[in-house]
Amino acid sequence: MLFMPGNKPALIAKIPRFAPDVAVVDLEDAVALPEKEAARRIAAAAIDALDPSETSTILVRVNPVDSAWFSDDLAIAAGCAAAGIVVPKLSTVQQLRRVHDALARLSWSSAVIVGGIETVLGVADARSLLAGGLSAGYFGAEDYIADIGGRRSPEGAEVLYARSQVCLAAHLAGVPAIDQAVVELGDDERFRTDARLGAGIGYQGKLCIHPRQVELAHETFTPSPEEVAHARLVLTAGEAGVALVDGQMVDDVHVRMAHTVLARAGEACV
Repeated sequence: MLFMPGNKPALIAKIPRFAPDVAVVDLEDAVALPEKEAARRIAAAAIDALDPSETSTILVRVNPVDSAWFSDDLAIAAGCAAAGIVVPKLSTVQQLRRVHDALARLSWSSAVIVGGIETVLGVADARSLLAGGLSAGYFGAEDYIADIGGRRSPEGAEVLYARSQVCLAAHLAGVPAIDQAVVELGDDERFRTDARLGAGIGYQGKLCIHPRQVELAHETFTPSPEEVAHARLVLTAGEAGVALVDGQMVDDVHVRMAHTVLARAGEACV
């Protein structure tokens, strides 16, 4: 999920080149307060100028529900070619209800809704929020730490509980979970390490705040040819009642994991 500033049409035009699975045109953090009004029009025009046949799913990140910009952001998103919205700092079921009510008034029932779980209250109530009609959810570590008054570290132990909580809640709700951003833009190995940890927790994708991170995310979250080959062997062994594959026991849990690997690789399996 690649975020692009809503007031930078030249960057938005390059989304097809960067090839993220989802691109988010950001009206929140990426746009300074004096530019909020103009950014809406710029973003909508830039989205409408994209060729749908060459473009990823496009969403608009609106400003928080309780902000002065939310309603107008939502209206501009509904009026352009975006497939839906990203709602940041989603903290209460009441806020989520306001989102659904506003979309109903705009007759935008098909909108994709991704919720940003990035406040202390949002993390605490993640299960109710992610089960409330969202299409997906992401964990925002930087805002969470700012809200709780903590300090970020390279190891990330300070957000491990919250990061895991959001992923668990998304799994129980049956929606995709998108992992935290890595803000050290020049450190590819830091991104890979953090993405591997997120994938290990159970996340299906990664927030990307620079185009160079998109390829790294694909590299980490797409199963390797070796993983796919092993998953096929496990399924074959499971069907045949074989107990071992490459010295590893095969039982129902391994068969389920193999199905997950193949699904993420885009392979259908029965």
